[in-house]
Amino acid sequence: MGFLEPSSVPPLPTYHVMNSSGEMEDPARAPPDVTNEQALEWYQNMLTVNIMDSIMFEAQRHGRLSFYMVSAGEEAVMVGSAAALTPTDVITCQYRETGVFLQRGFTLTDFMSQLAANHDDPGKGRNMPVHYSGKKKVNVHAVASTLATQIPHATGAAYALKMDAMEDPTQPPSVAACYFGDGAASEGDFHAALNVAAVRKCPIIFICRNNGFAISTPTSEQYVGDGIAVRGLGYGIPSIRVDGTDIFAVYEATREARRRALENGGQPVLIEFMSYRISHHSTSDDSMAYRSQAEVQTWKTRHNPVTRLKTWLENQGLWDEERDKEARARIRKSILRELVEAEKKPKPRLSGIFDDVYAELTEEAEEQREEMIRLMTKYPEEYDIDTHIDGIKGL
Repeated sequence: MGFLEPSSVPPLPTYHVMNSSGEMEDPARAPPDVTNEQALEWYQNMLTVNIMDSIMFEAQRHGRLSFYMVSAGEEAVMVGSAAALTPTDVITCQYRETGVFLQRGFTLTDFMSQLAANHDDPGKGRNMPVHYSGKKKVNVHAVASTLATQIPHATGAAYALKMDAMEDPTQPPSVAACYFGDGAASEGDFHAALNVAAVRKCPIIFICRNNGFAISTPTSEQYVGDGIAVRGLGYGIPSIRVDGTDIFAVYEATREARRRALENGGQPVLIEFMSYRISHHSTSDDSMAYRSQAEVQTWKTRHNPVTRLKTWLENQGLWDEERDKEARARIRKSILRELVEAEKKPKPRLSGIFDDVYAELTEEAEEQREEMIRLMTKYPEEYDIDTHIDGIKGL
């Protein structure tokens, strides 16, 4: 009789390509299979996310937004993984995947329309800021705050893709990709989704951003085991742990995971990207209440994914400080311009709150709609009747 002790099993290794100096971790290996143009595009997208996060965080403090979440420290996870996916792959996110939207084609105008909740927001202003909706434009489902629910949704999407491929083998093979944090991996939805995906052999990539914290709870208080990747092994799922601050490692691991997910009719793959949430959890959080400034500064300076890629580009002669200064100024100017323009645009029509809810409105919803019309007609100065008059006529 023998019990397997956790201490007798070595921890999963972490896959790297670059070291902290922007050089190959293994000088003997071939350079990354990435063109100079790709690397430059990724860096500017990472810069855009980083700068936009900084501006929008301050905009919230100035009362221009009600809420915001930044992704400092996790830019490489988002941009690098999205770069390895195809336009037909179906994406579900948590709420810190701005870089995924950007890499797949979301524009600054799209971001600002959602953040300002104007009439160009696909979500019609009915969701809180950073809950982007990009299904039609970039094949990324709308973000929701209900933690971990996107994981079984993604498994369902992957199973549908599998069925579609069986019915029509001529269509391009696609996978589902699901993003979530280490905290979400403690939810029951995570375990149910992985088990169903394994049993049904669904073509899905489970992408865990292990950034060290579930809001204020560090991973040391979340679990005793060896992180998230080993949980995939327990469900019979190929799994890997990757340095999430190394964009080349992120890209290579995601690309290989996609290839494996499509093998033999489909199978799930789990990636655990090790990173660090440099920022506060959100604009509603003060992380200095549960961690030290010194700890944050170490990750901000020594393990910063943006700095690491910048150093690699400089080592290759593709970038320098002058170009970096120009790019940062240009990106900042564009973001501020788009924010101002988005704030000027009218809000969605108020009657839109009844759209896309039921095929046929319930009796209670009909009563609420009639009451809304009555109030808007009675108090036009409070409800901006001119802005919403088309909506009233449509009712």
